[in-house]
Amino acid sequence: MRRVQGRPTGSRAVAVLLLATSFLVAVADPAEARRRGHQRKAVSGYNPPYAAMVVDVKSGRTLHAVNEDALRHPASITKVMTLYMLFEQLEKGRYDLDSPLTVSANAAAQAPSKLGLRPGSTISVEDAIKALVTKSANDIACAIGENIAGSEPRFAEMMTRKAKALGMSRTHYANASGLPDPDQITTAHDLTILARAIQDRFPRYYRYFQTRSFAFRGRVIGNHNHLLGNVEGVDGIKTGYTRDSGFNLMTAAKLGDRQIVAIVLGGKSGASRDRIMADLVRANLPRAYAGARQTAPVVEVAERGRPAVIAEAGSRTRTEVASADDDDDAVQTTSSTSPAPLDIRPATTTPGMRRGTLQALPAAAQAYAGPANQAPFPSVNGKSTARLPAVEGVASRAEGPPKDARGESAKSVTPTPWVIQLGAMDDEDKAKSILADARSRTGVLSKAAPYTVRVTHGGATLYRARFSGFAEQSAAQDACTALKKNGFNCFATRS
Repeated sequence: MRRVQGRPTGSRAVAVLLLATSFLVAVADPAEARRRGHQRKAVSGYNPPYAAMVVDVKSGRTLHAVNEDALRHPASITKVMTLYMLFEQLEKGRYDLDSPLTVSANAAAQAPSKLGLRPGSTISVEDAIKALVTKSANDIACAIGENIAGSEPRFAEMMTRKAKALGMSRTHYANASGLPDPDQITTAHDLTILARAIQDRFPRYYRYFQTRSFAFRGRVIGNHNHLLGNVEGVDGIKTGYTRDSGFNLMTAAKLGDRQIVAIVLGGKSGASRDRIMADLVRANLPRAYAGARQTAPVVEVAERGRPAVIAEAGSRTRTEVASADDDDDAVQTTSSTSPAPLDIRPATTTPGMRRGTLQALPAAAQAYAGPANQAPFPSVNGKSTARLPAVEGVASRAEGPPKDARGESAKSVTPTPWVIQLGAMDDEDKAKSILADARSRTGVLSKAAPYTVRVTHGGATLYRARFSGFAEQSAAQDACTALKKNGFNCFATRS
């Protein structure tokens, strides 16, 4: 074979040409270079960073934790927050399940997984929810964000603010879908907060995470979450994967009176991630607390705590209340009568109820209720419970709220041994509103005494929305059962 001076010939020429071409492509296209880098990693063994956490919902106790506070990429678990934001819009009445969402050119151009809708087409809110839960459709996640906020970047800012309000202190969102972005970060711990919050805040919409498949324009789309129907107790909620994140899974499980949430981040494959999660559920669900819930629902805290102006009552009754993580905080109960638009906000994460931590109530406890000689409060099963404490000088709901310190003051009341709590809001009017709405929708509360409890914690002020009138735990739990059937969050607690 002849060789030309300075030029390779034959097979050597082909090899050099291929090498040069590969180099030029890598230099010209950084994304391709990154992809090739990932392929090299795969050859040597794929080993994404791992983290996991399991939390007992009723007690707040951590049952399992590995690297729970280490920063990780959430991938498509991001869509749980996207749906949280959409559920909030449904609750506010901006959308209903049949409302159309428009798909922009930007949304249609998102990378798979996707439904593949054309620019300018629409999808109903309900189908959008199902598309995120099952197909994990990135185009629809983007469309949701754009329809709510006007643009996806603006929606990501809203998501990040919501995360901070929920107590997800190390979470930051850059998009609505979870597609790769170095600024899209979270932790396993933060995701356990979100897993509890979306169930506490939106019980009527959470059921969508149990969807195993749905029919869409001639197609049947299955759920990527293979634990549904295969692991006892699992009822949701979301898978995720990018090359940088590994295989992720957020799971909620309930069996009998026990309930947990669990997070696995950085699985090496979908199958191994599922095995890890199944083992965590089977090992920890039987260990979860089976009694009455001890922790408050996860509640949003305003980014800036607003000081509340509370009228002092003319006469006070000092009382002791069981405190859940409020040792050094001021607790104040006030009347709850004024109507306002319903805005149910979820409660901040409480690691666990510290039993026996008693604190004197420093200010007035006011409540709107019937006259002092009212009939006993009936429970759901028709059995009578203790009478409400006598309330003198308190206006009825029809007469408007009690007078403040500038007028005639309402007398204080002492909460009964058991009370029920519907949530904790960042505004007293919102707390009063949910109490008024709950009372109007359920007859079982007609004789109960609604009141709010002001809690100052970490610079933020919250108002717990509560009903008094229960001598026994069973009566309080029966009332909560009735409220939950009407779409309210509720738990029974000692006063």
